[in-house]
Amino acid sequence: MKKAYAIVAAAGLALAPWALAQAPAGQPSAADQPQAAAQAVVPAAQQATTQQLIKLFEVMRLRQQFTSMTKMMPAIVQQQVHEEISETVAAIHGGNQLTSQQQAALEKIMTRYMEKASSIYPADEMANDAMAVYQRHMSRSDVDAYIAFYSSPPGQRLLAAQPVIMKEYMPVVREKVKERTQKLYAEMAQDLHEFVKAQAPAKTPAPESTPAK
Repeated sequence: MKKAYAIVAAAGLALAPWALAQAPAGQPSAADQPQAAAQAVVPAAQQATTQQLIKLFEVMRLRQQFTSMTKMMPAIVQQQVHEEISETVAAIHGGNQLTSQQQAALEKIMTRYMEKASSIYPADEMANDAMAVYQRHMSRSDVDAYIAFYSSPPGQRLLAAQPVIMKEYMPVVREKVKERTQKLYAEMAQDLHEFVKAQAPAKTPAPESTPAK
């Protein structure tokens, strides 16, 4: 199941920049200053209040995005879980094919765990966890500026446009990654071939036979 957890984490990270790192005009984003953002801790007396962050999450529509993430989780883990369970069952059965009854029973088990996956990390818990991180890194004046921007018509238009932007952008990412990883894998395969060839023991020539006298 470790692979499935990694996939879920990756999905969350893919969404996080859009949900959590959008900066108002004139404000640096975390992506602009990654090292500073990672190290910055706002003094407790200057940290944003819970009420401010609740308002910020409201105008940024973060709760809706957290809810969408929880709905994505079952679909994200389904294929990986199916492969993990199938491999486990095949190992137990010594690689033998499952009967139709066994396969149906397996599907029931999978369905049960897919239902559990939908509530593995509830949206409310996501929001609370995110709020705690925000509070450590954002001052009250920062949050007031974000609230003002995201409450404005341009801020709301930006939020409304993000799903459309991502829908258009992700196919570009997938296609370029596919093309470039294929080339990368071809280069790697050639290097591995050369490495294996170089590691092969040199053949010792057979000793010449002496003619019998």
